[in-house]
Amino acid sequence: MCQIKPTGGCSGCDRAPPINEFESPPVKEELTRLSLVTSHTVTVCEPTTEAVVMEPPRADGFLESPCGVGDCAASLDDVIGDTTNESSEEESTGERDEEVGAGNEVTSSTKTTEVPAEQATNTQTVSAQRPTSLSVAAAAELGLWTTQGDAEVKLRMGDSGLAAETPLTVDQMFTSAVERFGDNAALSWKEGDQKKSLNYKDYYQSCRVAAKSFLKLGLERYHGVGILGFNSAEWFIADIGAILAGGFAVGVYTTNSPEACQYVADNCKANVIVVENHKQLQKILQVEDQLPHLKAIVQYKDALKEKRPNLYTWEEFMALGRDEPDAPLDAIISSQKPNQCCTLIYTSGTTGTPKGVMLSHDNVTWTALSTSRHVRLVDADYAQEEVVSYLPLSHIAAQMVDIWVTMRVGGLTHFAQPDALKGSLVDTLKEVRPTAFMGVPRVWEKMQEKMKSVGAKSSTVRRKVAAWAKDVGLQANITKMSQNGAVARAPISYHIAKKLVFKKVRKALGLDRCKKCYTGAAPITKDTLEFFLSLDIPLYELYGMSESSGPHTISGSNAFRLTSCGKEIPGCKTKLHKIDEEGNTEICFWGRHVFMGYLNKPEATEEALDAEGWLHSGDLGRHDQNGFLFITGRIKELIITAGGENIPPVPIEDAVKRAVPLISNAMLIGDKKKFLSMLITIKCQVNAETGDPEDEMSSEAVEFCGNLGSNATLVSEVAGGQDRRIHTAIQEGINRVNEKAPSNAQRVQKWIILDRDFSVPGGELGPTMKLKRPVVVKMYKEQIENFYKELASPTTPDNAVPPK
Repeated sequence: MCQIKPTGGCSGCDRAPPINEFESPPVKEELTRLSLVTSHTVTVCEPTTEAVVMEPPRADGFLESPCGVGDCAASLDDVIGDTTNESSEEESTGERDEEVGAGNEVTSSTKTTEVPAEQATNTQTVSAQRPTSLSVAAAAELGLWTTQGDAEVKLRMGDSGLAAETPLTVDQMFTSAVERFGDNAALSWKEGDQKKSLNYKDYYQSCRVAAKSFLKLGLERYHGVGILGFNSAEWFIADIGAILAGGFAVGVYTTNSPEACQYVADNCKANVIVVENHKQLQKILQVEDQLPHLKAIVQYKDALKEKRPNLYTWEEFMALGRDEPDAPLDAIISSQKPNQCCTLIYTSGTTGTPKGVMLSHDNVTWTALSTSRHVRLVDADYAQEEVVSYLPLSHIAAQMVDIWVTMRVGGLTHFAQPDALKGSLVDTLKEVRPTAFMGVPRVWEKMQEKMKSVGAKSSTVRRKVAAWAKDVGLQANITKMSQNGAVARAPISYHIAKKLVFKKVRKALGLDRCKKCYTGAAPITKDTLEFFLSLDIPLYELYGMSESSGPHTISGSNAFRLTSCGKEIPGCKTKLHKIDEEGNTEICFWGRHVFMGYLNKPEATEEALDAEGWLHSGDLGRHDQNGFLFITGRIKELIITAGGENIPPVPIEDAVKRAVPLISNAMLIGDKKKFLSMLITIKCQVNAETGDPEDEMSSEAVEFCGNLGSNATLVSEVAGGQDRRIHTAIQEGINRVNEKAPSNAQRVQKWIILDRDFSVPGGELGPTMKLKRPVVVKMYKEQIENFYKELASPTTPDNAVPPK
């Protein structure tokens, strides 16, 4: 085995070498020589203007061990039903990216800035007014952003604290982890009944071999390596191997069509594409003739069903680089800088053409540091953190949690089975008992639905005990929340409830060790948050986006408010920018987590980043008096009625779903209309193989109907208002919501039950279950037009009750 040491770094500490150390004439001459004596083309970077203003490296630098102690784990159980169409992947701008964070408790000296409202020119349009953006072409030689894959940016360094930490490349962070945690297990998975693992030393060496294999296949500097498949050790190794080889790691959504795969692969100039199996391989083969940069395809699972030129198994691929000399790879690694791009995260295209979010080495390594400190993960030399990798790695949240934050603290990543969201995740979590668990809202909602269904079948005594315990748990946790997590004497009733109910529930869910349960990537309802809080399981919300390398704010035990996304991770700032005269404010980010720009998309980059370098999220928000951030809506989702009133749809939609538990999805309609209407879907079973919604209602929905005296068990039996009892129940629920509306304009006047639920395969939902409103409007254009053929007034009966 090759000896491992940080490239160019001090052998006695974690100090990184100066960024231009490898550009001195003697070293550069040697690197050039090395590139000429190999069979590969090795690009040696020319000297460039210094991109980072750094203080001298400090002994207490980037990789000092945090001193917080985190004892947490999480596991899903039988309570998770089929979530096939739940969390696959996700989009970027404005998306809430999920994140299991990490690190010491650090008080962030964040600053909230109120920006005066700009003069509105069109009262019908709410658009973010911001400082005039710099033209990309006219930007300084090294600006805060770029759209060129081979360019460098100036890092948003701070004067003190984490924002001033010495920047590192991915290789420098990885080799430091190897030095500290080399013999610790890094990756773990099962092949059949056999459990396998890879320690940090072998993990790093495997990434180097993969990097040399990519070079052997002809990977060029600043070209992509597409990775299309479910989470696995091979996925991680291909990702990091691509980065070490000087290319871009590019995750591709497994739900992508062949055409969508072609767009991403062509956009990043992919030289190599790594696929999981024959199914994903077929997508690439269908568009292979439209990929001029593609040189090879690697399949990492299953045997090849056909032999083709430049098609390799994983074993064949790794064999290519195993005996290759190290010098060419070392030359490339040595030339890499923290302010250069290493990874592309493609948005899911919910709001248009997918964009390649360019993340630098520093974006990745610094965000991993700040996140780990903020949520107080511990380093492996104290107690090893463990996570389960099951969320799609093409999304920044899963990458940041499963790869980078875990690597930062020497943690262990366990891989779930490919059918994790079809039921097997339960078994994995029970075996692993991870120390932190991240779930998108739909995962938590499925757990909630299953627990309610099981609870309804319990004896009367058990139900009464559970109800009492939940009341006690909710009150105790709300009291703790108001005290900002301060230790206080809990009432005796809480300790009794914990012994009788809470511990048993946690064990049944596999969360018995877990103190860190997270939710993110999409909005979660207050009802779900309160349900778990009543069971003594607080769900900590994360907020961020691909363009912020994942997290911007995170809740925690010492900083928790229901429905709040918490506070900024250390070293980051938030600005609330007023966008109209009604007081709506857009959330803007600043910090070293802010992305470099969109690959080859200057106009889109100018829309996201203003001239001062602030990232405009597109989300509306507010701070409370204690600095907690609350998301109030999306600028692009704001409904502006014909009367000119701005209405955020999510609060009304959530209120209707709370009022009528039968409802799965509710989408408010009314932009440029005279009144509000709503599309409604019913909770139903999901096909375990395809993720498509089925006609059969969920058990919770059937129970709801039964309690109303309805015998309906199929969605088709209630769609369109066919069932009088169900129709009346929904109307009564909407009436209760309307009674609390601040104005008549915010009352729902008409609605319809659709014949199938929204889903990822159906196209109505994005990869992380976020509603694709423009798509839904097009799909149900006829139903929406019918709402407004005959105008209804607030006093007119909204939906005629069907006959008995």
